[in-house]
Amino acid sequence: MKHPLSDLKPFQRDPLQFFLDKGIGAAAPLVRLNMGFSPVYLVADAELIKPIFKAPERDIDKGKLIYKLREVIGESSMVLSGPPHKERRAAIHAQLARGVADGYAPDICAIIRSHAGGVALASEFDAHKFSATLAVRIIANILFGQGVLTTNDENGLIAALHMAEDDLAAKIFKIAPDWPWVHFRKKRQLADAKRIMSFVVERTQKRATKRSILSALNALDLTAKQMQEEILLLLLAGHHTSGSAGGWLLYHLAIFPDLADRIAAEARSVTGPDGEIDSSRLKDAKISLATVKETLRLYPSAYWLSRETMRAMEIGGVQLKKGTSLIVSPWHIHRDPRYWPNPDEFDHNRDFSGPAFLPFGAGPRVCVGMGLGLLELQLMALEMASAFSIDLLSPNPAGRPRPSITIVPPPIRLRLTARERIRQVPQAA
Repeated sequence: MKHPLSDLKPFQRDPLQFFLDKGIGAAAPLVRLNMGFSPVYLVADAELIKPIFKAPERDIDKGKLIYKLREVIGESSMVLSGPPHKERRAAIHAQLARGVADGYAPDICAIIRSHAGGVALASEFDAHKFSATLAVRIIANILFGQGVLTTNDENGLIAALHMAEDDLAAKIFKIAPDWPWVHFRKKRQLADAKRIMSFVVERTQKRATKRSILSALNALDLTAKQMQEEILLLLLAGHHTSGSAGGWLLYHLAIFPDLADRIAAEARSVTGPDGEIDSSRLKDAKISLATVKETLRLYPSAYWLSRETMRAMEIGGVQLKKGTSLIVSPWHIHRDPRYWPNPDEFDHNRDFSGPAFLPFGAGPRVCVGMGLGLLELQLMALEMASAFSIDLLSPNPAGRPRPSITIVPPPIRLRLTARERIRQVPQAA
């Protein structure tokens, strides 16, 4: 009989390889993991994922692995269930849906162009640092409204995020407590991060525009603490998901210049006479969207998700006790040859409609920012490919990603060269 913690060290040493080793080629739909004294299973069958995520909260809910994050993100919507979760999610979703449909694209494009202009004259820059900072600027603009934050506000938020993010990543599957001096240092650092966040939110709350998420949250009459925790969660999620994915997107535009040329031509086809991308025509920009989706398949921002059974039940022919943790790893599912031919190769011509594509999760708790994330990354692809040729200065292929809150790219050095013209290339994907 295996020790109940025998899988913990391999997971902590290399979680990405751990999920591949356990999941790919697994004969059983659920694979037992020895990661604690409570039962934990990896979901190896993609067909089970949506039913698990769509199950009623009374049967399957977010459980102990997620609740451990409360010390960092408090009682934000990530850990809430029932009516409080639905109320906050509905307010955020409605505001985002309106903005994605008709309001955010011009502002996002302007931020991308301004941010790219700041590095275009540099001899080189790091892809992830570029995209992560860009993601903070975009999510902050959407959270608070255009022009509400000053440069000092943005810098303060970035500093606060850096203080909180590593502690957030370290909470999962942590069995032994930190040494007292380490715990004290982390606690003080997290308090400093929340103090900075609170200061920025309080200064900007009254100036939030009607299109901002902050305005939608204000209507819920949240306490100052609840507002602070929700804003911290949204900033962490928006910063990391788009920031990591954006770095990988720029890398693929650099190593596939013909694809970048096609996206540049596509950008021209959806640009209006005013020189701005027409958001109503983005549905026709299929190459850029497919490129974003393939990037997210290879490097899903959330490389694992979890749920917990609220009662004894059967899933995939396995009898599960109440309190069983179910781990879903998009990193594993997206690279399983049972669902994806040549899974380690970049191929934007794939079919992304099946149950094995889940970069934003699935079911009623699918990432509330999914539409915004896809829009942001598609606009990044269109704007960057149309304005610049992107040259890779570091080795190809890139090194192994670093699993943190998301799959963080290794150092990837790039250089931008302004395009003088867009070559005529075939429009077929």
